[in-house]
Amino acid sequence: MTVISCPHCGKRNRVGPRAEGVPRCGNCHNLLPWIVDATPETFDAEIAASVPVLVDFWAPWCGPCRMVSPGVEAQARERAGELKVVKLDVDTAPEISARYGVQGIPLLVLLRGDEEIDRLVGASPPAQLRAWLDRHLSTAAKA
Repeated sequence: MTVISCPHCGKRNRVGPRAEGVPRCGNCHNLLPWIVDATPETFDAEIAASVPVLVDFWAPWCGPCRMVSPGVEAQARERAGELKVVKLDVDTAPEISARYGVQGIPLLVLLRGDEEIDRLVGASPPAQLRAWLDRHLSTAAKA
């Protein structure tokens, strides 16, 4: 269960993994930015979503990961209801890292359902991340 503060009214909302729908504030009913920290135990449930999922493979000791994180979270806020961000610490999840072929971090993997749409390796500036997501999410919306 993740607690997400509503950017509109400030209310704290508990949001669990869900395969259908998107989270809304229980108070003002606006869409919430969907950002969750997954564990190896919750990862598969968290990536099951009705919207595209951006998985942020990172580690606390990784400087470039800390540089990318604010841009990733900003995209989740800007695309509330359109994108879910799942952050996974690779040091705690070597099996999942191996399943996704993680060889370097930061690594962003965009998923739609069970399918990988694309991946972005390295510390991308916010404008590059936005353009990358725009390209893929507009294609996903047309499909």
